[in-house]
Amino acid sequence: MTQVTPAGPPAGAPADDPLGPVLWQASPERVAESTMAAFLTWLGEREGRDFSDHDALWAWSTEEVDRFWAAVWDFVGINASAPYTAVREGDTMPGVRWFPGARLNFAEQCLRPGADDETALICLREPHAGVPLAPRNLTRGDVRRDTAAFAAWLRAAGVQPGDRVAAYLPNIEHAVIAALAVAAVGAVWAVGSPDFGADGTIARLSQLEPTVLIVIDGYHWNGRTMDRRDVAVRLAGSLPTLRQIVHVPYAFPSEALPPYATDGPAVSTWADATATEAPPEFAQVDFSHPLWVLFTSGTTGLPKGLVHGHGGITLEGMKWGRLYIDLRPEDTYFVYTTTGWVLWNAQLMGLACGATVVLYEGSPGHPDFGVLWEVAGMTKARAFFLGAALVTAAQNVGIVPKDRVDLSALRTLLVSGSALPTAGYPWVYENVSSDLRLDSTSGGTDICGCFVGGNDLLPVRAGRIAGPIAGVALSAWDDDGKPVVGELGELVVTEPMPSMPLYLWNDPDGVRHQESYFEPWPGVWRHGDWITMETDNSVVIHGRSDATLNRDGVRLGSSDFYGVVEALPEVAETLVVGVEQPGGGYYLPLFVVPAAGHVLDEALIDKIKKELRTKRTPRHVPDEIIAAPAIPHTLTGKRLEVPVKRMLQGIPLEKAANLAAVDNPDVVRWYAEFAAAKLAAKG
Repeated sequence: MTQVTPAGPPAGAPADDPLGPVLWQASPERVAESTMAAFLTWLGEREGRDFSDHDALWAWSTEEVDRFWAAVWDFVGINASAPYTAVREGDTMPGVRWFPGARLNFAEQCLRPGADDETALICLREPHAGVPLAPRNLTRGDVRRDTAAFAAWLRAAGVQPGDRVAAYLPNIEHAVIAALAVAAVGAVWAVGSPDFGADGTIARLSQLEPTVLIVIDGYHWNGRTMDRRDVAVRLAGSLPTLRQIVHVPYAFPSEALPPYATDGPAVSTWADATATEAPPEFAQVDFSHPLWVLFTSGTTGLPKGLVHGHGGITLEGMKWGRLYIDLRPEDTYFVYTTTGWVLWNAQLMGLACGATVVLYEGSPGHPDFGVLWEVAGMTKARAFFLGAALVTAAQNVGIVPKDRVDLSALRTLLVSGSALPTAGYPWVYENVSSDLRLDSTSGGTDICGCFVGGNDLLPVRAGRIAGPIAGVALSAWDDDGKPVVGELGELVVTEPMPSMPLYLWNDPDGVRHQESYFEPWPGVWRHGDWITMETDNSVVIHGRSDATLNRDGVRLGSSDFYGVVEALPEVAETLVVGVEQPGGGYYLPLFVVPAAGHVLDEALIDKIKKELRTKRTPRHVPDEIIAAPAIPHTLTGKRLEVPVKRMLQGIPLEKAANLAAVDNPDVVRWYAEFAAAKLAAKG
């Protein structure tokens, strides 16, 4: 029988370890009780070979791709009404067809576990006007009943498999139920977050030509009720294919419906659409039948629509949820996300794992950056997933979560969206819990999952991601397409994954799909991140490769700057870009937003330069350090490195950035003005 052991040295390894000291290592008891250990033991018996650690699993999973995914299918218990005839047809990306013959339904898998009286969703909205956090619990019976009712309403409205149903909803139970109902019908789901304006939402949803639109009247943010009724009306009027509108009265429940066009689609309320009970019915669709469309950030043009399938999302989500997060039926899983981030879609697989999912609607910083930690404690979350920037925000304002709320139930803290600065790791262990697996992950909207992350068998080191996820044939390649270890390289995936996009929307000849992921190496997925992969398979993500800093032929990752400079108490946030100039010149500016009560004076500039020179290299010292009013981001929180770089190369604002897809258009305009002045000064 396979004997599973933790990887890496014990906690307290020497500080001169070249990979850094181990901050946390699971106890032997936690390892033995983990689902990952159970899987390795089960797999060892199934395959007749030794899987003593995660590295052995990962290596085998990338060599025996079909056997690995067939094993995951059996272990997590995929519920298919018809069996597959092969694991896959074809082996060259794109174009691999996974599990032909299999018939299943994503929503059925999500709603299968648990008794009707068990809690499925815990719903909260930000505190407001003296009203504290107040959870609303929905049982699995509640969710099953409303999903079946809304699915029956959709069918009665003429929605058929393959039709598109669009939504404009925040992170509330209506969005979850609607997504599951659309999947139950076999239709295709797409959702826009109401923090997107009308233009950004129309740019996405209009591509799909939806027949039904589900819209909210408003949402909550920073203590305010944000009215979106005008956007709902404009959005509905911009979708000529609509036959039905479902209005969700949420922020203004006692007021009349907005003035939708009287000669337009029929309008129903959410209560109308879920009023009639119906038996559960799940369309049994092909493994690769379209489930939903996720959109890229769209910072430089029309957002790309990524089409994912029922089976691929189910299988990848169950693998990650069960083996890597270690979700179990008695667990509570809290993901802070909006419906505009891929984590919203990914969190639904918590239901398939039998866990209770926490939905939080509102700002992560109201009334302060301790509110999410209070939610985690209040709901007794076992796993808590949030953006790395929110960990840094709590750190910067002196929040001590463990002093504010009981977090004893929390076993795993997952962070993503950007690299967690090195200083964030010890902060978590000092201020959240000393016995907690801090799992820095990285993946993407593209696969609705993770390429790299941790698990209970691997150690936690500051600034490092534990390693690639099983089933991800990940490597770092140099410009010549050769694997490199211990050096900066392009993140590539050399074997297909079931959750890769089936295709891109409105890309019938596949040209955009090929250009987006399979150039310059046909058949190899190029993700667009710079990484360093070490001999122990641990990974450091350095930033987007299309925003690469390449000084004197040496590649520098943007996260290397952020980790040093943003650790300074005088600095709130930064943005760095590298701009190739005519004649072979290179300009590397660092934009700095000072922390409250500080200014970017000569003393702070000198301190930043010294920190970068001593903690990184002299090459990391910027050509110029500029005080900025704020750092611009996409609506999912990513810094706008590429658009700022393009404006500094002379590309006009309207071509460099899509203002409908950024968090603060006025800030982007400030960078455009800075770039114009800089270019004018150079003549």
